[in-house]
Amino acid sequence: MGCRLGVVGTLVWDTIHRRDVREAPVEEWGGIGYALESLVASLPAGWEIVPLVKIGADLAEPAGRYLSTLPGVIPGPGVRTVPEANNRVELNYSEGIRRSERLSGGVPPWAPGELPPLVSGCDALYVNFISGFEMTLESALELRDHFQGPIWADLHSLFLGVDEEGLRIPKPLNRWSEWFRAFDAVQVNEDEFRLLGSGGGDPWTLAARAVGRDLRLLAVTLGERGSACVVEEALPADPFRWARERPALAPNRPARSFRVEAEAVEEATDSTGCGDVWGSTTFARLLAGDSLEEALAQGNRMAARNVTHRGARGLHHHLTGGIAPGSEP
Repeated sequence: MGCRLGVVGTLVWDTIHRRDVREAPVEEWGGIGYALESLVASLPAGWEIVPLVKIGADLAEPAGRYLSTLPGVIPGPGVRTVPEANNRVELNYSEGIRRSERLSGGVPPWAPGELPPLVSGCDALYVNFISGFEMTLESALELRDHFQGPIWADLHSLFLGVDEEGLRIPKPLNRWSEWFRAFDAVQVNEDEFRLLGSGGGDPWTLAARAVGRDLRLLAVTLGERGSACVVEEALPADPFRWARERPALAPNRPARSFRVEAEAVEEATDSTGCGDVWGSTTFARLLAGDSLEEALAQGNRMAARNVTHRGARGLHHHLTGGIAPGSEP
């Protein structure tokens, strides 16, 4: 039997607006769809992908059809239909830069006690805070205590609040050190990384202090400049040793940092989902046995390919150089 990767996140229906008002908005699956597609493209043969998502009843049927198009994705009891409206996001871009993001819908988080039985058959976990409401800190720490495999988490939307009109606004992450403790590897983007130091202190210094205790690796995406990493100096190459050695960790182990250059992009079409593609690809390649530097470089490479594709659907074909067949919504 092959290995199983559990994927926690939110499947979102995106509406993407460009600067040119003559161009029709793109409406497509997004959210955790980007990570699922890139995992299909990046995981080694023999791995199964187990989505752990709650889907609003209004989009449950098309969501099920979409998941059925992804090779190696095995929907099961972790795909749950809830009565609330599914999450939808309206994105506005100008010159390739996201100017605003508006969230609607109300898919509830995983409550304490829900996730542990669903991940019992998984060998590794990829967690992506697409909405920022996937789980509470209590649930995250419970998951850490119950799951014995490596856990990678993209904390993205934990750094976003929601105003009265549904607009996403940056906010510091309260109790960030406890959130870090819930995972083996954590991913943030450059803006989120700066918010770590909003209460005073240099974020790189804070990161170096956090890595080497419960947290093994902190990855920072830098857009066109590539990606950087703060990592425990003695980090095992095998991610499965990260989890096995958790109890043996001593505080204040030495950490190192480095940066990997980005791949050049000739023509950017859509930067939505680049962080999701980057993180899921990087983790997939680590699980495949690549070195950390090789995995980060492949994450950069796949993120660069992602910007020349619109929407999540069919992305795995694009990432591997194929052509996606036509499909209905």
